[in-house]
Amino acid sequence: MAETLVTIKKRSSVRSFKPEPVAKEIVDQIAEAGTCAATGMNRQSPIILVIDDPQVRDELSRINAAAMGAENDPFYGAPNVIVVLADRSVRTYLYDGTLVMGTMMLAAEDLGVGACWIHRAKEEFESEYGKALLAKAGIEGDYEGIANLILGYPEGEKPAPKKHKDNYVYHI
Repeated sequence: MAETLVTIKKRSSVRSFKPEPVAKEIVDQIAEAGTCAATGMNRQSPIILVIDDPQVRDELSRINAAAMGAENDPFYGAPNVIVVLADRSVRTYLYDGTLVMGTMMLAAEDLGVGACWIHRAKEEFESEYGKALLAKAGIEGDYEGIANLILGYPEGEKPAPKKHKDNYVYHI
């Protein structure tokens, strides 16, 4: 079987992480993989924010938890976070951002890093804190948070991929 298919089939979401951060070089490789994702008419509507500052990571986690009405860390203790946002003026922005996320999840798997998609980036970057964060980074435009990609090394055994439903694929 092709190596890419092996990576796709063994990928699973990790929700328990060691506290040690992933090396910057590896996080950068994962982010770079996201830049290779296809986008509608190659408009490249997404942007990728690599969150290096633990205080920013913690504040985004707090906003995320509040948005879902929870008190626990929605980032499951993952030390690294990458956020994908996309330009709302591009009709395919949501699809583009989603494909960037999927590509980075596969890159993380290939590089031996645990990853999980976390929703509510939209709410994070609609907050005053999120808007200020974008402004501080010099990011202008009408960007919507698509998702957070939490990254780290799994605590204990990496979860096995889930069984897929029997009626997933149809042929016509």
